[in-house]
Amino acid sequence: MRTTGIQELLKSRSLLFCDGAWGTIFQFAGLKPGESCELWNRDQRKKVLEVAQSYVDLGVDMIETNSFRGNGITLAGIGLENDAVELNRLAAEISREAAGDKCLVLGSVGPTGKILMMGDVSENEMYDTFAEQVHALEQGGADAICIETMSALDEAELAVKAAVENTDLEVVCTFTFVKTMSGDYKTVMGITPAQMAEKLLSAGASIIGTNCGYGMEAMIPIVKAFRDFDSNIPLLVQANAGIPKIEDGKTVFPETPDEMAGHVPDLIDAGVSIIGGCCGTTPDHITAIMNKAKVYHTANS
Repeated sequence: MRTTGIQELLKSRSLLFCDGAWGTIFQFAGLKPGESCELWNRDQRKKVLEVAQSYVDLGVDMIETNSFRGNGITLAGIGLENDAVELNRLAAEISREAAGDKCLVLGSVGPTGKILMMGDVSENEMYDTFAEQVHALEQGGADAICIETMSALDEAELAVKAAVENTDLEVVCTFTFVKTMSGDYKTVMGITPAQMAEKLLSAGASIIGTNCGYGMEAMIPIVKAFRDFDSNIPLLVQANAGIPKIEDGKTVFPETPDEMAGHVPDLIDAGVSIIGGCCGTTPDHITAIMNKAKVYHTANS
């Protein structure tokens, strides 16, 4: 198993690359609406491994695990709360098998869907479910924990603390921001990039950033907002392939690989450290991003 961490890699390279979407490809492979992606770790292992391998073969520096909705609270909604440990462990084992010693594995941890301030769940319950998930991901072979698509500080802080206190892994945390009427960016809970950075770095995250919500172009001002707060902290960006549209009853992400990659130079100039993809992105998108970054670095070296 590769032991060099993300921060160590960034000491020798100014830009790293992550994978793209998994659920998008699962849908092409037959995932039905409402079906659990995480259940595929047990029932469709070969298909999950193929997705992981498709990204490893591109030469990325890290891939995630098929565990985004794998926390026990979310799984309880479909009667799978007792399977959380197994499904997360399998998720990490599959990504680890694909990655080998070629790249790092980030254990994906998404939000629970519950709001603490509404009393939907207690802090102890939320902490415990995150602790269960991150421990299982570590046992399966993850190199780091990636807490992603968050919008609430209290939930994200509990997830980060659970990872810090229950694993020996690096902790990444990314929030999803939306553009406000005044032109700046906040989460749906009203949290700015600076507020998120201050709170989550204090909680123990070593890498922060943004994912989902928008395409690559909108990520540029968000990265700049992070850099205004901290010029050195590693920043991860995983953009969607554009803003989704509904066409013939299906969700479509319109941004082509070349269109997405066209914003990479500006994203690099803004100060990004790691680039990957979120909803709607495919290996073709990641390939275009990597190629564009290579050309840009060559032209400016």
